Amino acid sequence: MIIWITGASTGIGRATAKKFAARGDTVIVSARGVDALNSLAEKCSGLKGQIIPKPCDTTDEEAVNQAVAEAEDEAGPIDLAILNAGVYLPVRHAPFDRDAYRKTIDINLQGTVNCLAPLIDRMVPRKSGRIYMVSSVAGYSGLPTSAAYGASKAAMINLAESLKFDLDNHGVSIGVINPGFVRTPATDQNEFPMPFLMEVEDAADRIVQGVDRGGFEITFPRRFTYQLKVLRLLPHWLYFSFVSRSTGWKDKTD
Repeated sequence: MIIWITGASTGIGRATAKKFAARGDTVIVSARGVDALNSLAEKCSGLKGQIIPKPCDTTDEEAVNQAVAEAEDEAGPIDLAILNAGVYLPVRHAPFDRDAYRKTIDINLQGTVNCLAPLIDRMVPRKSGRIYMVSSVAGYSGLPTSAAYGASKAAMINLAESLKFDLDNHGVSIGVINPGFVRTPATDQNEFPMPFLMEVEDAADRIVQGVDRGGFEITFPRRFTYQLKVLRLLPHWLYFSFVSRSTGWKDKTD
């Protein structure tokens, strides 16, 4: 299988690329960090599959188009894309950081759209291909410090749901990956308890398993993420009260 993974220089993207390469897949890896991608390819050189570095900035539309074209020229048609490039910038009410919101939307949402365009243009005529967008359980409903991040991830979930109606008629599968808390430099910024915190290798295993099963949503750990799904059904006053207490946010002061 030919797989393209963005945001593959660190964290979940890097670990997932290694898992797929270990089982024999050809994995094109993209990110802005050229050295990190080359290091990943070198470390995986003895695996059954191979890692092909294809650096690009997903916020650069032309760079993404070129990366996809070159990847397919070198490796063949992309069977599976995991659009993982993203950023988490914690925000508070004051000072209200418009730049943090702008950067988050540009990378998480518009960067994903930039990747979708060349993939869909190529997969629809072939009537084959799968795309998973890495969103987050933060996209289910509001969480402390996640106003920018959660908004971008909620938009990604809606984007995938809306596109599915069209793409289903053209043989192209689209879905979302909604992880809970995974130990990365991003989650190290959180100022509240993170239940069911997972290691990045475990998260990568869940993604590979989920891809093999198929379906619209890959979410983990389910005992946590399904609790969040239930919380969405609560009246707002009860939801806000529960989340504030469980995260200790009601006790925080500026």
